[in-house]
Amino acid sequence: MVGARRVVVGLLVFVLGAGVGTAGTAGAATADASAPKASAPDPFGTWTGTWEAAPSGTAPAQPGASLRNVVHLSVGGSATRVRLTNRLGTAPLRLDAVTVALREAGPDAVPGSMRVATFDGARTVTIPAGEDLVSDPVPLAVTDGADLLVTVHTPDDSGPATYHRAAGQTNYRAPQGNRAADVDGSAYTATTTSWYYVTGVDVLDAPAAGSVVTFGDSLTDGNGSTRDANHRWPDRLAERLGTLPSYRRLGVLNAGVSGNRLLRDDVGPSALSRLDADALSRSGVRVLIVLEGINDIKGTPAATDPGAFESAYRTLVSRAHAHGIRVIGATLTPYGGNGGYTAAREAVRQKVNVFIRGGGPFDGVVDFDAAVRDPGHPQRIRAGYDCGDHLHFNDAGMRALADTVDLTALG
Repeated sequence: MVGARRVVVGLLVFVLGAGVGTAGTAGAATADASAPKASAPDPFGTWTGTWEAAPSGTAPAQPGASLRNVVHLSVGGSATRVRLTNRLGTAPLRLDAVTVALREAGPDAVPGSMRVATFDGARTVTIPAGEDLVSDPVPLAVTDGADLLVTVHTPDDSGPATYHRAAGQTNYRAPQGNRAADVDGSAYTATTTSWYYVTGVDVLDAPAAGSVVTFGDSLTDGNGSTRDANHRWPDRLAERLGTLPSYRRLGVLNAGVSGNRLLRDDVGPSALSRLDADALSRSGVRVLIVLEGINDIKGTPAATDPGAFESAYRTLVSRAHAHGIRVIGATLTPYGGNGGYTAAREAVRQKVNVFIRGGGPFDGVVDFDAAVRDPGHPQRIRAGYDCGDHLHFNDAGMRALADTVDLTALG
């Protein structure tokens, strides 16, 4: 499994005429893997992460198709930029069109909102295998909680497509032809519940002090919550943060990957392998909430040494601190009644939670376990929070998790 790789950032050329009908013709841009860009103050202002989907694996390429991703933003801003990925690919990825628009309904865009995303001023781009790329600023203002359409056209078979499998969101596919600039979504006759090639959205000069990354597995990814409703606990956290004054608000980035593990690669790279790409390198990150480890305990092979968890958490926190990012540790939630449950594994979970509750290396603790466990059967989730598999949470359970986060602890 490919680990986290360097993000290659294009020149920030703000093309004010980059609407579909007015942008000039530009050539192709290719990310230069051998020449990292020097860090410098951004000439446009402050960028804040507003949405994320961490790559979880690959799917077959869809040559000739246009893929329209629906993404739900946490905070708004005066302009946007998109993060595209070929991180888990094995060959260069050629995109001959990338567009950004406000969503009206389904795959339809709000008239007048369609914009072309460029890369070093070019409308086409090739992303090397193993890398991510950030677009130039896109002159599209967005509001808090807006739905954005990020559409890409892949003309060729570029090998395995990096995607986020469990989106919990209906996305759209036009099987043939470059339909990236279509405002009318009638060409998008197929649907998918995965996000393809897009891994993040940043906004310019958001009414926020930065962003928080929720870093975890399927519990954070949103499994069990209602599809297309944005009821994952990070979404609920964004709603709570939205009530705060701008100097205390944070954008919320969901870096959950269903099936992810703390200690080893499984579904997607391990938490430690993907930490830089999915958390530490994101725009404006101030704090990280970590809910990782239950798949190590109940997976195959099962992790049975609590000391391994402690070491991994310490490493994760140390790396975040090196970037000036605070880390909140979340206790591992119950899963009694699930097929992976055994008494021996429960003993490991309890020992890991003792370490997390004790603070360890963390800057703060959120006790998700205490918030959702059944008082009469503490190895199980409360029935009213259980989506039915005794591991994941329904909408009420997701709300309970979000409500447990102390907003003052986020800075």
